[in-house]
Amino acid sequence: QVQLVESGGGLVQAGGSLRLSCAASRGTFSIYAMGWFRRAPGKEREFVAAIGWSSTNTYYADSVKGRFTISRDNAKNTVYLQMNSLKPEDTAVYYCAANSLGYGSSWLESGYDYWGQGTQVTISS
Repeated sequence: QVQLVESGGGLVQAGGSLRLSCAASRGTFSIYAMGWFRRAPGKEREFVAAIGWSSTNTYYADSVKGRFTISRDNAKNTVYLQMNSLKPEDTAVYYCAANSLGYGSSWLESGYDYWGQGTQVTISS
């Protein structure tokens, strides 16, 4: 019943910043957590960041901790990913995900039941 649409991807030089957005088509009353995953060329999809309903519980992969910030605006049914100090290794397709189950690990793909189509992020060296 929920559709997720990512936006904000593009091309930026190393050291620059980019902000991704993910909007849900319907209300988020039944959504517990939202997260971001990414898939780099030739690699498997990996966890990036996650946020709970209250926005006080956030989780980050070690590779992005201190550089990326996840936030959530429940009134707009939108989750954001602010990416700073970008590196060429951050180049990937970024996917938004939502959990309406109320259980599961936020750092695993199995912890989400809704997924967006992905948005391309390219970092030049």
